[in-house]
Amino acid sequence: MTRAATPARPFGAVLTAMVTPMTPDGAVDLGAAVTLAKRLVEQGNDGLVLNGTTGEAPTTHAPEKAELVQAVVEAVGDDAFVLAGAGSNDTAHAVRMAEQAAEAGAHGLLVVSPYYSRPSQAGLVAHVTAIADATDVPVMLYDVPGRTGVRFAPESIATLAAHDRVVAMKDASGDAFTATKVIARTGLAWYSGDDGALLTLLAAGAVGIVSVSGHVAGPQLAAVVRAWDAGDHAEALRRFRAVVPAIDALNGAGFQGVAAKAACEILGLIPTRATRLPLVPATDDEVDAIRDGLRAAGLLDVALR
Repeated sequence: MTRAATPARPFGAVLTAMVTPMTPDGAVDLGAAVTLAKRLVEQGNDGLVLNGTTGEAPTTHAPEKAELVQAVVEAVGDDAFVLAGAGSNDTAHAVRMAEQAAEAGAHGLLVVSPYYSRPSQAGLVAHVTAIADATDVPVMLYDVPGRTGVRFAPESIATLAAHDRVVAMKDASGDAFTATKVIARTGLAWYSGDDGALLTLLAAGAVGIVSVSGHVAGPQLAAVVRAWDAGDHAEALRRFRAVVPAIDALNGAGFQGVAAKAACEILGLIPTRATRLPLVPATDDEVDAIRDGLRAAGLLDVALR
């Protein structure tokens, strides 16, 4: 495929928040990352989000982040959108991350609200504006108050939506009613940031998903969105229900990066499930449970164990 942006879907419909493969000693494995990125795009992902929560961004360093973006853009940049996380509770640091990502070739930035410091809404708007002003790269906001402690208020989203480069929202707020209103008000391209909320947010006006389970179920999620677009909501529901066990397996415990790496290792997509502290790799029992979820979703040969 060839990536094609539209105002309605500036980054396509299905993106995976990609893990950062690592060697057993914790080094970033660029070769494995390139192989994984190519496989995900071959499986129907319109885009990849690097250096986000699932990519263990809090524990990877600036040169590693830039090298990862550059390697993946060189590998799949003609065929998929590559977004890079530029999230920090230090605005100056986030601006540098955005600049480095743009220099490395990223097609978009993912900007989360500052975590831990819990700024006011005025501070949040100023933070995002500084990042958006720093490059010519379009921005996807990321609302995930369960991790950051700060929501994007509707008025703040409306203010930021007036910025030429703020074009999309990744919504993991769990508040579909507010999304319905803000989508209509701002016209931002809305992406589900929670795999389990995909259908709910499509009904609210979303255009796609930034997914963890896309590591293993990209074609299935794309089929859900296609069915919804075609107006066949019953088929979209049927297809979504079929992949629910995989969504549970990769999201249910709340350690998405850990589970996604285990699932990728099970399917032979990456060599190891190694992580960096404070995350620890999935245990063998946890891997068995993830394997069972993949099997129940029809993503793993039932003969395998």
